[in-house]
Parts: sequence; structure tokens; C-alpha cells
Amino acid sequence: MSRLVYSSDVGRRCPDCGQASTECVCKSANNAAPAGDGIVRIRRETKGRKGKGVSIVSGVLIDANELKNLGKELRQKLSTGGAIKDHEMEFQGDHRQALKTLLESKGYTVKLAGA
Repeated sequence: MSRLVYSSDVGRRCPDCGQASTECVCKSANNAAPAGDGIVRIRRETKGRKGKGVSIVSGVLIDANELKNLGKELRQKLSTGGAIKDHEMEFQGDHRQALKTLLESKGYTVKLAGA
């Protein structure tokens, strides 16, 4: 299956939507904040990580660029590693209480989910 990635009349095209890259709507749709109830939830998971626990923050209703900056700031304050996947922030280790305090100081409504 082939798809058009360049056209002499408009230049580069988005491989997902087929529009000109300057008029692409895919990237702006992926950066948009997800809908939710406005409550930030923090949970701990170990599944699929060989027993290593991570703290996962979900429900932050900001766009992808702001989420990336917030994740970087929180990782620096916690002195830990982490990642952003599917509009959720993952932090290595159990940092639920510290994350709750930091996010509440930024004005978010925070709940600890799970046990």
C-alpha cells in the first residue's frame, strides 16, 4: 500500500491525514488536552515492570507541551526519572505523597487512587 508523501503543488504531506504539512490537523489534535473531570489521580503500578513500582499521574487537563514541562519540573523536584505516555506522567518509585503535595501547591485537585 503506497501513500502520497510529497506533491509538487503543495510540498510535503502528512502521512496520517494526507493534508499539506502546513495545514495538518493531526498534530494539533494530538497536542490537545483530553476531556476529564478536573481531578488529578495518582496511583502506583508494578505490573509489567518486573516488580519495580512507578507512580502514575493522570487526569491533568493541559496540552502535551505544558504536560511535558510540568513532568520535567516534577522530575527535577523529586530527583527521579520518568516519562510521559498517553497523556499520563510516570515517575520511577513510590512518590505519591510528594506528588500530591507538589500538585496541590500548583492549584490542582488531587486524589490518591488505589491502595
